[in-house]
Amino acid sequence: MTAPLDTTKNLHDFIGIGLGPFNLGLACLTEPIAELNGVFLESKPGFEWHSGMFLDGAHLQTPFMSDLVTLADPTSPYSFLNYLKESGRLYSFYIRENFYPLRVEYNDYCRWAAGKLSSVRFSTTVTSVTYDEGDGLYTATTEGGESYRAPHLVLGTGTPPHIPDACRDLPGDGVIHNSAYMQHKEALQRKESITLVGSGQSAAEIYYDLLSEIDVHGYRLNWVTRSPRFFPLEYTKLTLEMTSPDYIDYFHALPEATRYSLEERQKGLFKGIDGELIDAIFDLLYQKGLGGAVPTRLLTNSALSSAGYEDGEYVLGLHQEEQDKKFELRTEGLILATGYTYAPPAFLEPVRDRIRWDGHGRFDVARNYAIDTTGRGIFLQNAGVHTHSITSPDLGMGAYRNSYIICELLGTEYYPVEKTIAFQEFAV
Repeated sequence: MTAPLDTTKNLHDFIGIGLGPFNLGLACLTEPIAELNGVFLESKPGFEWHSGMFLDGAHLQTPFMSDLVTLADPTSPYSFLNYLKESGRLYSFYIRENFYPLRVEYNDYCRWAAGKLSSVRFSTTVTSVTYDEGDGLYTATTEGGESYRAPHLVLGTGTPPHIPDACRDLPGDGVIHNSAYMQHKEALQRKESITLVGSGQSAAEIYYDLLSEIDVHGYRLNWVTRSPRFFPLEYTKLTLEMTSPDYIDYFHALPEATRYSLEERQKGLFKGIDGELIDAIFDLLYQKGLGGAVPTRLLTNSALSSAGYEDGEYVLGLHQEEQDKKFELRTEGLILATGYTYAPPAFLEPVRDRIRWDGHGRFDVARNYAIDTTGRGIFLQNAGVHTHSITSPDLGMGAYRNSYIICELLGTEYYPVEKTIAFQEFAV
């Protein structure tokens, strides 16, 4: 006789899909809440955050208080300071007198936190999500055939690397996205020429790294960007107030067309280059130039319009936008520091009709971070710059968003949710 189906197996209050810093923060903040039974499903075998960009000295652009939990719960055992204490480095960090954790250190901190959690399931790939109208539950089915059921989902699948259309089908082994830089650095440095396309922090870090060793390996180095200059990250304090509940309220209430216009214009507020790094690049160019001309070019206003491959080289078709002139650049190595673009996960296709979409075909994210038609069933981490502005990818706002989502899941504030923190007024 067949045993009756256990309908309570793998039944949870919510399912987190994907485990980047934001969903990991949610896992840490919900771990002590007895009223919430959540599970987090991640396809990778362990936590990993931009490991291809672990350059020596590379650090976060936000202070250590923007860790997984502190801005929601300063007493949490999953704080960065507690990680330092348990790692025996708290005094060293104190003496260092630098608020910005190294990138490799932040990744290790996240791995440390993930290792303490009972709700995380690594090597678990979600293949489909369905919804049962009868019991009001979502079912997340995994590659291994296991099913997890819950009335709520929290999406934290992250943003995959963006490859420009012109470069999508390039052959050869010399073209990479910057997310894989460290794994391919040695091979790139054996080439006669390397060209870097992009203008953000990652591009600047890679350019400085390659420039530092240009005379050791003897390659030619180009840095190409369509931006009119190498924009610094704007980090003044009144601008930082735009990462606030006050600005979210203001931005979210604007008409869709206005929000999309602002999204394009505000990229420099979170995709610019650290000012000290820009100065360090200039100083390094000056230093290298004392011994003669440095085999490097920095090209601004130069948009990539085409790319081909012939005789072992990539041929880049570029357009100098202010002069309206076309030109070519040939290179053996090509690094695309072209950012990341969110794409709705394929596993959502069965519940597509339960999701709200805006006029541009993107998630219509409610103020409470929900994207489903009920307004409290599916919540979104990140991927909401078009609705929540620069707060969406900001690590410092992760704890705030998770406090908000936890409040929605519980129906009451477990962690205080700040309503207003800014001195300035954004709306009339």
